[in-house]
Amino acid sequence: MNLQFFGAAQVVTGSKHILTTPEGKKILLDCGLFQGKIENKNDLNRNFGFDPYDIDYLILSHAHIDHSGLIPRLVKEGFRGIIFATPATISLCEIMLLDSAHIQSDDAKYINKRKKKHNEPLVEALYTEDDVMRALDLMVPVEYDEKLQIDKETTLHFTDAGHILGSALVNLTVKQKNGKKLQIAFTGDVGKYNDSILRDPQPFPQCDILLCESTYGDRLHPVIEDTEKRLLEVVRKTCVENSGKLIIPAFSVDRTQELVYALDKMKDNGTLPNIKVFVDSPLSVKATAVIRKHQECYNKDFIDHIQKDPDPFGFKNLTYVSDVEQSKLLNDIKEPCIIISASGMAEAGRIKHHIKNNIENTNNTILIVGYCTPDSLGGRLKNGATEVRIYGVTYPVKANVESMDYYSAHADYEGIFKLLECQNKKKINHLFLVHGEKEVQEHFKTKFIERGYSCRIDIPEQGEKFDL
Repeated sequence: MNLQFFGAAQVVTGSKHILTTPEGKKILLDCGLFQGKIENKNDLNRNFGFDPYDIDYLILSHAHIDHSGLIPRLVKEGFRGIIFATPATISLCEIMLLDSAHIQSDDAKYINKRKKKHNEPLVEALYTEDDVMRALDLMVPVEYDEKLQIDKETTLHFTDAGHILGSALVNLTVKQKNGKKLQIAFTGDVGKYNDSILRDPQPFPQCDILLCESTYGDRLHPVIEDTEKRLLEVVRKTCVENSGKLIIPAFSVDRTQELVYALDKMKDNGTLPNIKVFVDSPLSVKATAVIRKHQECYNKDFIDHIQKDPDPFGFKNLTYVSDVEQSKLLNDIKEPCIIISASGMAEAGRIKHHIKNNIENTNNTILIVGYCTPDSLGGRLKNGATEVRIYGVTYPVKANVESMDYYSAHADYEGIFKLLECQNKKKINHLFLVHGEKEVQEHFKTKFIERGYSCRIDIPEQGEKFDL
């Protein structure tokens, strides 16, 4: 029985881990796309490092593209097994993977345009919409806390990870040849406590082997009481005092809706200035519709709120933008406004155009509200870059750049340790730190040791295999 790591190994992207059971069954945990400016990204996305035909089951923790984005390619390359995910995750995959297929097609067209000029071999899109539809046909919904015997040796149990809509911590019970049962837990991505919309991460069964995310393994988020106050301060300074535009890169799922909900509450209590707010992302529009349908993921406070305000994602002066021509018209607006657009790391999508068009105005503000890899456009802005390249052109950073990490969907290290209070640390035999930058993971490993975790702790490298 072994575990092998094919992604999210010393990087925060490309989540992909294979568990081989005693009977030789291969269970793939996540199948994420590598994103950002990482070495060999194209090769890693085109070549799995294993044969997709050999995979018996895929268990998906959640719908974010760095966890789900290569599923259609897996199917294209021969996978014919079953994909297990929560109902909300499947709903989100339906819109997010189709959106990703569109991006793959556009990327291939752009690359091939250059290759034709140099008489170079053309590239093929990673996958198509047809591949997405075949992948969706393989998805089987599993409810939270349902215990599903997927074969004679393995049982699956999802618990709520509180990260995005439908996100799950994967719990596997695997029967060994000696008759004993091994408990394996994979956190996927852990959400923060006291999220304004989603439930807190839920306790999970005692495990022997733990695969733990480590995105924020070296930092803490600001306290929740300061967050909406700070957001309102940025809005007022930018849009009222400076008469500028507030540009917010935000992931289409959950982060955009959380920001809109915060602004909605300000509108309800009369503190939001009388300015226009635009959510400029077709995927965000679709994701908001999906989120409205899955109330099983809501926390009690949000459920109570929607009894008084049936539309927490809509208010006067808020406009959702899908049409590309309407998006372009936002560049012509001279009055103060807020533009929320994807992607959260500002690496793709309409947000790059909005940043490009507003970055040289000192009255404007670019507000980074979540995790960004250091080499992404959002990460470079967040880390104080004085100039950035966008679509091949260098722009001086004259706009104000602010950061609010609380709106990240990831728990900080104290949040993860709070979740792990449900575990007897002495019963954990082996801990793997995944989905984090190497320096952050080393820091996180030290924190585990300081808190009395005496088990073996590994930070896997890409392709590394471990016997269990």
